[in-house]
Amino acid sequence: MDVFFNPDGIAIIGATDNPSRGGYHILNNTLGGYRGRVYPVNPKHDSILGLKCYPDIQSIPHDFELAIYFIQANLLPATIEECSGKKVKGIIVESAGFAEAGEKGKRLQEKCLNLAGKHNIRLWGPNCMGLLDGHLRHVFSFMFTDEWKTLMAPGNISMIVQSGMLSATFFMMILEQGGMGISKVCSIGNKCDVNETELLEYLINDPHTGVIGLYVESIIDVRRFMELCMSTRKPIIVLKGGRSPSGAKAAISHTASMAGDYTIMSHAFRQAGIVPVFDVNELMDFLKGFSMTHSSRNDGGTAVVSFSGGGGIITADFLHDFNLPLAQLSEKTLQSIKEVFPPWMEPSNPVDIWPAVIESGMERVYTKVIDAVMHDENVDSLIVHLFSERINSNKLRPLSEMKDKLAKPAIVWAAGTWESYHKFKKDLEEMGIPVFEEMGRGVSFLSAVKQHYLKKSRV
Repeated sequence: MDVFFNPDGIAIIGATDNPSRGGYHILNNTLGGYRGRVYPVNPKHDSILGLKCYPDIQSIPHDFELAIYFIQANLLPATIEECSGKKVKGIIVESAGFAEAGEKGKRLQEKCLNLAGKHNIRLWGPNCMGLLDGHLRHVFSFMFTDEWKTLMAPGNISMIVQSGMLSATFFMMILEQGGMGISKVCSIGNKCDVNETELLEYLINDPHTGVIGLYVESIIDVRRFMELCMSTRKPIIVLKGGRSPSGAKAAISHTASMAGDYTIMSHAFRQAGIVPVFDVNELMDFLKGFSMTHSSRNDGGTAVVSFSGGGGIITADFLHDFNLPLAQLSEKTLQSIKEVFPPWMEPSNPVDIWPAVIESGMERVYTKVIDAVMHDENVDSLIVHLFSERINSNKLRPLSEMKDKLAKPAIVWAAGTWESYHKFKKDLEEMGIPVFEEMGRGVSFLSAVKQHYLKKSRV
């Protein structure tokens, strides 16, 4: 797979100087980060973006490893033949019009696959948006945006996405929301050759990848896929498309995928230690949360620290829904908390701190209570409710250190005005503390973390 992520020379077939066309953006994005040789190919241009443009592949003076294809589908067989003469090892086919387009397209796709196999060329796609690498800053895609050049940060999140436009949506969500660094994003479309199972194995062995998310409509080589999931401690989060009969039918016209029986697959997911999710935002929240959570004990219960008695009750109800016990705080912890509580109030879990805040001040109370419950042996995880306007985010820095040192995952649910909330959220997530907009989603994530590390303790 290295030939796709870090090739020695790239030809852009279908490059153009028209900013409204995808061929322009493939070239522009490639030049934005790739530092190797780039050869635009288009008989209508002499040069594009300051590079000499070649009328055909044969005219390129040097061999190269990768071609990115973005012209009409029926020309791909001839292109494969021409690429074989330049010792090409891989072609990313971002054009549509193959198996997803009906029988004629299916026959064309089969022809291309057989021809590529004859010449030992791997095909990525077709009907996809290519790939990007946050560490090498390689963006081999026709995405119509330059925002990635300033917003994309390297990190440990990798994704494999069967839908082209959905992969672009995920990428833009990552850029705009912040708090998530990217290792690799792979849009595989029809996956006529390179498939999610191969890429999963590659990402499991990738030192830059810590958590892997997938949107798939079908799985090639299911047994191997499940074996890989069982073999790794890296969290693997899957959003499966085509769970319903109507969704499975739509998958056929989308990427020519046979979606399979989700009831069977869901049981296989559970046995393999896969974390299932059911919508796009849940997938993004879980990826972000797992990217910041590296271990978890499972020998106690959850502590809840809330500025509202009602908020603590609602969170306790969510914990019950997910079969997560509330921690029984030790007498030592309760005595420590009493130091900042009014004399008339006995603390308990959930810890309603508002009367204590009135007595002793917001920052002093949060600092004291969080430290006490995190060091309680009966506590294996923490949920904190915060007002973004009422506490300096730097006061939470000790929590970011404790959660990893003590192997106790901690999450935050915050409230506040739009501007202060988003700045506060960004500050905490840069410290490695996941922030959730919904209490229920945060508890769901905490449940997934505990299940994941309980199962992976056996790997």
